[in-house]
Amino acid sequence: MAHIQGCIEVDMFSQDVDSDGHPVALSFREVLEEVAKEYGCELTHFEVHQGTVSFSFDNDGLMTQILQILQNSEGEPAEYK
Repeated sequence: MAHIQGCIEVDMFSQDVDSDGHPVALSFREVLEEVAKEYGCELTHFEVHQGTVSFSFDNDGLMTQILQILQNSEGEPAEYK
C-alpha cells in the first residue's frame, strides 16, 4: 500500500472489505466527502486494503481534529503518516 504524506490509517472494517469500491467503503467515503464539504476542503486520498482505510483531507486542522477523536475513542494513537 502506498503511503501518502499526511494520511490517516484506521483498521475499520473486516478484512473482506478490500477495495474502495466495496459498498461499505463507498458508504464511508460518502461520509468523509460530506465532512469535507462542511469544512470547505477536499478529500484528497481514500484507499481501502483488507479493512484498513487510509484517507486525507487538504485541511490540516480537520486532520488534527480527526486524529484527536480517534485517539480518544480507541484509547491509543491513530497512525498518522
